Amino acid sequence: MSKRSTELSAQANKLIEKFNQKRGQIGVIGLGYVGLPLVVALVKAGYEVIGLDADPGKVALLKAGTSYIEDVPSEVIEQAVQAGKLKPTTDYKDLGQVDGVSISVPTPLRKTGDPDLSYIVAVSKALVPVLHPGMVVILESTTYPGTTRELVQPELESTGLKVGEDIFLAFSPERVDPGRKDWTTVNTPKVIGGITHACTEVAAAMYGAAMENVVRVSSTEVAEMTKLLENTFRAVNIGLVNELALMCERLGIDTWEVIDAAASKPFGFMRFTPGPGLGGHCIPIDPLYLSWKLKSVKYNARFIELASEINTNMPRYVVSRVQDLLNTVGRSIRGAKLLVLGVAYKPDVSDTRESPALDVIGLLEEKGAEVEYYDPYVDEVEGDEWSKKSVPDLKKSLRAADCAVLITDHAEFDYSMIADTAPLIFDSRNAFRSRGLDRDHIVRL
Repeated sequence: MSKRSTELSAQANKLIEKFNQKRGQIGVIGLGYVGLPLVVALVKAGYEVIGLDADPGKVALLKAGTSYIEDVPSEVIEQAVQAGKLKPTTDYKDLGQVDGVSISVPTPLRKTGDPDLSYIVAVSKALVPVLHPGMVVILESTTYPGTTRELVQPELESTGLKVGEDIFLAFSPERVDPGRKDWTTVNTPKVIGGITHACTEVAAAMYGAAMENVVRVSSTEVAEMTKLLENTFRAVNIGLVNELALMCERLGIDTWEVIDAAASKPFGFMRFTPGPGLGGHCIPIDPLYLSWKLKSVKYNARFIELASEINTNMPRYVVSRVQDLLNTVGRSIRGAKLLVLGVAYKPDVSDTRESPALDVIGLLEEKGAEVEYYDPYVDEVEGDEWSKKSVPDLKKSLRAADCAVLITDHAEFDYSMIADTAPLIFDSRNAFRSRGLDRDHIVRL
């Protein structure tokens, strides 16, 4: 036995041994875009998994062998349920015998801009009655540095069990990118930081049985900050290139040609592209967790705030460009028939969380436009004060529209047909020219 392993408690060594043998029962709380792929990875590793979600509709679908996440085939869920490897539930009592728990619940921002950690707090409290010696709890929900130690640990230790000796607590940031086939839950490196060294080792053993690469860090705060750095890096660079687009439009320079030329440099440059705004749960929101936290230590995160300001204003910029485009053909935006192409936040998925398309549609309607949308992945979508269904006949709607506005560049779109049919197109993604469809009636961001 190594010197480091002798430093661990009997409970820690027992858990590590069980996980190294790919045995044990794991609970996953929150069965969304993060939790459900994690369930599948853990089942494939050999664990029995209790999948818990507050939504009885999701649980009912899973019990019937039906997946509601594109990245998880229904047949995989059906096989896991039928084999007794996956038990979907809404009842925390079912977690009473588990060896480990992974928490993947939402952490949205309130309208006031501060983090809403009510889901994490609620889960922590709900775990108290089922917490037992020899159990590891791993938080995956993105949050600010200090959350695991300051909010979750006191709740768990209210049972009298000590973290690091009787029970174990760690943070491991989720890194799911919905729709990707190359980087998945299994082969994306898994960062893990525990409250104590023992916590890190137990959590690493649990995930190491299912993940190809585990990256240990020294604390929960480092792991929490790692996730925020990843998404702040993207948000700031997207903000930079979005501002480049604003500057190039003022100067009469082709933004996309500039980016292509800069990307020819084999070192010292990373390609980012402008767009109609940020979407998804991570990039538009996560940096603001860090900005909010830093205010408590009297520090102003200027890069984050500036990038957020630029990115947040991009939907309004798109609307102004559409208005200008309509003016070139003598058409007012009020009363104009507009067709938005794509409302998902990224290509080839159905996820509309924080999608800039929702802001664009709302702003267009505020200006009096008649707006419809088409998205092969999203049948129905709601904004703050409106709801719409995807048009059933794309070609017919394109002919009837004064202008089509491309927001999400799904691969499934027939770009040649759209270019041939729509009388006017505003392309916020450079999707048409990148496919060789450079037409006079198509204007790019």
